[in-house]
Amino acid sequence: MQYNNGTRINHFFITGFPGLSAQYYAPVSLLLFITFLAIAFGNILILVLVKCERSLHKPTYLIFCHLASTDLAFGIVILPKIISKYWFDDSLIEFNSCFVQMFFVHFLASVHSFILMIMALDRFLAISFPLHYPSAFTNTTASVLCGVSWFLALSCMIFIVIDALTLPYCNSNVIVQCYCDHYTITTLSCDPRPDVQAFATGSAMFVLLVPLTFIIASYFSIIVVVVRISSHESRMKTFSTCTPQLLITLLYYTPRCFVYLAAYVGFGLSLPNRIVVVMLYSVIPAEVNPLIYCFKTKDIKECLSKRYKMAKVYVGITEQ
Repeated sequence: MQYNNGTRINHFFITGFPGLSAQYYAPVSLLLFITFLAIAFGNILILVLVKCERSLHKPTYLIFCHLASTDLAFGIVILPKIISKYWFDDSLIEFNSCFVQMFFVHFLASVHSFILMIMALDRFLAISFPLHYPSAFTNTTASVLCGVSWFLALSCMIFIVIDALTLPYCNSNVIVQCYCDHYTITTLSCDPRPDVQAFATGSAMFVLLVPLTFIIASYFSIIVVVVRISSHESRMKTFSTCTPQLLITLLYYTPRCFVYLAAYVGFGLSLPNRIVVVMLYSVIPAEVNPLIYCFKTKDIKECLSKRYKMAKVYVGITEQ
């Protein structure tokens, strides 16, 4: 739908996955709904488990809770609208609602990136300075650092969204994407300003590359420390404490770096494929991370096993 320069846009139209046949709307909406339930259940489980288990009241699991909070919130922000599009054929999103969604999309992604950096710092201190780690990296320290991450991302994203709101929107109102993001929305402006896009791109590179650079440096240092351990068994045991964090970090950064590098080297994805890739790296980490917490973290596995055994005993007693 096109508008002339004298018409103000009141709603945006979300296309979702371009070219998707109507016969697949029901299966796609069902798959997205199951994904939403998996994200909600998995991340709420982690939050409740860490809250209730005193043995998990440690900096590492506090950081996991912040990651689970961003994953849960991200799923709540982006999935209901796209599910509604394919389930109820509701493609319209109100103008201000779109900018609210845009804010939370980039805000939560930025928080997630910063907290992954804190996670890498946690592992670096725990492995490189094991004797000083308990006193240097306490629950309070982790809470303060995570709080700074939320505040820093909030401060940055407020200015980006306000900047985007200053643009006039009077041309197309069709969003060729599954949710409202900064680039897609600002390209619909009838008077785009290069400085708005440049500021947003610079901020995106900051929240992506600064944490990523620190994470790479931290894990490189960790590998150096682990290699110097004489016992093979000790090396594997020490490095295994990093496995959940490393998997979560790779799951978050790898597809994003692929998309950016592909565009940089001229390996362009078609628009439908790009939208699918963006949607996959938006929701899959939020869905898979709780599984990584549960199956790759010894303390959480033990807590789940203990509670499962207690539940079986309780069921056995009630049946007698």
